[in-house]
Amino acid sequence: MRGTLHRYAYLSIGAAVVTIALKGLAYLLTGSVGLLSDAVESLVNLAAALVALTALIIAARPPDESHEYGHDKIEYFSSGIEGTLILVAGVSIIATSIDRLLRPHAVEQIGIGLGLSVLASLVNFGVAMVLDRVGKANDSVTLQADAHHLMTDVWTSVGVLTGLIVVGISGVTWLDPVIALVVALNILRIGIVLLRKSVDGLMDTPIPEPERRAVEGVIHKFETSGIQFHALRTRQSGARRFISVHVLVPPRWTVKQAHDVVEDIEREMRAVVPHSRVFTHLEPQGDPAAFDDLGLDRPE
Repeated sequence: MRGTLHRYAYLSIGAAVVTIALKGLAYLLTGSVGLLSDAVESLVNLAAALVALTALIIAARPPDESHEYGHDKIEYFSSGIEGTLILVAGVSIIATSIDRLLRPHAVEQIGIGLGLSVLASLVNFGVAMVLDRVGKANDSVTLQADAHHLMTDVWTSVGVLTGLIVVGISGVTWLDPVIALVVALNILRIGIVLLRKSVDGLMDTPIPEPERRAVEGVIHKFETSGIQFHALRTRQSGARRFISVHVLVPPRWTVKQAHDVVEDIEREMRAVVPHSRVFTHLEPQGDPAAFDDLGLDRPE
């Protein structure tokens, strides 16, 4: 399934093209800076979707000599680029809104603008729901980031539409850029969240807490039979999980006996944590040297 995830990026690209056309036309008809900010964000959506497509194609490649652990980590770069693009969109909207506050402009043909914007929002909402569902099912950071981006666009549109309705009823033109400013601040917040998630992934954060507890459950099960464990470490790379642990067995055991048990341990860990690669280090109980490498860097 993960090898075909890039097909959903084409869906995001198509949605971006449609919404750019709808929102661009709405801006040209109304002159609303709020709708302009909405159209600018859709341009960012298109760029982000193209980045996501590239990342998903690369992430689907199997491990090779240059990338022996696979290419999944490219998804964090994609998420980081998308977060950066969102920040750029937010800053540009703020700049445009401040300029419109200083130089007010009447909003025209509000009804048509509202209709086009609503249609574009429905397109984005539908695609965001699909991407979020598929992204969570396949643990794809890229698709989830793209879904969050599209939902940000939806909320932007909700804010803009609210502003246009208020402007149309009250005739207070400065409300249009003020609401655009509020929407831009929310966009900046979403961009920061995506950037933080990208940085966490690139810094080899541990696997999610529920998965770690599942691993510890396997360890506890085997500890009841006299086996000991230490130096448990985990990290995640896109959908992949990497788990390493030292397994201490009674010194009287044969290599075959110890290896069979280690195989059982690894098999059960892979069962409770999908897409995981488990590394075990076999050691005899009671050997002081077994405790020399508890830290990441072993003392010389």
